[in-house]
Amino acid sequence: MDKTLHDRLTGWRRHLHANPELTLHERETAAFVQACLTELKIPFTANIGGHGVVATLTRGQSNRSVGLRADMDALPILETSGVPHASTVPNVMHACGHDGHTASLLGAAALLNDDTGWSGTVQFVFQPAEEGGGGAKSMIADGLFERFPMERIFGYHNWPGLEAGTVAVHDGPVMAAGNRIFFTITGHAGHAALPHLTRDPMIASAHLLLALQSIVSRSVDPLDSAVVTMATMQAGSAANQIASHAVMRGTMRTLRNEVRDHVEQAIHRIAEGVARSFDVSIDVQIPRGNPVTENAPAERDLAAEAVAAAGLPVRRDMAPAMTGEDFAWYLQQRPGAFVWIGNGPTDGGRELHNANYDFNDAILPAAAGYLASVAKRALG
Repeated sequence: MDKTLHDRLTGWRRHLHANPELTLHERETAAFVQACLTELKIPFTANIGGHGVVATLTRGQSNRSVGLRADMDALPILETSGVPHASTVPNVMHACGHDGHTASLLGAAALLNDDTGWSGTVQFVFQPAEEGGGGAKSMIADGLFERFPMERIFGYHNWPGLEAGTVAVHDGPVMAAGNRIFFTITGHAGHAALPHLTRDPMIASAHLLLALQSIVSRSVDPLDSAVVTMATMQAGSAANQIASHAVMRGTMRTLRNEVRDHVEQAIHRIAEGVARSFDVSIDVQIPRGNPVTENAPAERDLAAEAVAAAGLPVRRDMAPAMTGEDFAWYLQQRPGAFVWIGNGPTDGGRELHNANYDFNDAILPAAAGYLASVAKRALG
């Protein structure tokens, strides 16, 4: 990539970073992407599954097609990075690098638009609402694959701690399946000095919290991976009252869908036992989130070949992460691959979802170059 395009992408990325928008509210972000595509003279369709944008490039006689995806939404985090292009929106920031993903995909579009050495159709998918907003499912439901045909789909996530510009291609799972967990524990309220006349939901909650910790250590095969974390608990409003109910919320993650089924069953079983033990009722809700993100074998190998063709270093030994990624929904519909591209050192808190995070603009050529390379390789 020449310096002129790199500088252009850096400017676009920093504009996006300074003007983040939350999940389901990416109206101006989508408008900016459309303006960039117009500047590049690449046709597009807007408002796919919400604020989604799909740009399309077709050349030559081939009927082969491929999709490339980037996400656009930000997080409800107050930025403390202190960079000149820091968020101008209070309590909203691009703490996961979706600004960089979007700029990278624009860069890939620019590279492929100027490259005459390929034939077929490339669909550039700019997705809203990745951070728990169901953006991938919404675009699929709005006819993404029917309206914009693609035989395969590819994407990436920047990865802090991995050497800048190095691409990690996983042979097995890349990211975990994730579920939210919600408990409502209902007892009987009363005076705190007369506990025998109440059924205390907080005591039941405490036992439930501890019992849940036995699932991973005693119910899951040690050779499998699982996480069960209860993150919040709320109960009561007065120091001299035993509350009528308590609410607990958390998350679970697994790397195999069979393990997810087993953990869900264990959560229900433990909740039923605690409810009987303390004479309370416990309502359990475990809405399923993203499935496991796992690359198709042929596309995984194609991605690794594309990395080499782009002149980038590759890693094939990275362990998966227990984070989730809704790119997994696309992989339920089409074969594809999702890779990590190193964002460089994490010094100063440049980890994902950290208030000091910032996407590394130096990797924009690598990211855009990889996306362009994998599209060309997929088109054969």
